Amino acid sequence: VELVESGGGLVQPGGSLSLSCAASGSIPEFEVMGWYRQAPGKEREMVATATTGGRTNYVDSVKGRFTISRESGRNTVNLQMNNLKPEDTALYYCTLGALGGTPNYWGQGTQVSVSS
Repeated sequence: VELVESGGGLVQPGGSLSLSCAASGSIPEFEVMGWYRQAPGKEREMVATATTGGRTNYVDSVKGRFTISRESGRNTVNLQMNNLKPEDTALYYCTLGALGGTPNYWGQGTQVSVSS
């Protein structure tokens, strides 16, 4: 299984970015795709997840600003990030896994930097 991320980059505070991820290979029937992030000197944290049934979950710090979407019938997931803040700066990872567990597969990460 390979997870390929795209998007990311440098944006000013208050700006927007969109991340996309596509899974390829012999993809098992995992229910959850999502995004995690890790900032320098901090632990990795879950940002947002989406199940095949359409249920979404967000870390409190991004609620109302980020929107995760998963294309029905496709192993792709997108993350629309609005009103970005400097504290959103991190390496963002696409993930794939089972419901209720830690992700089984991780992408290589894409950098998001928010700075004026």
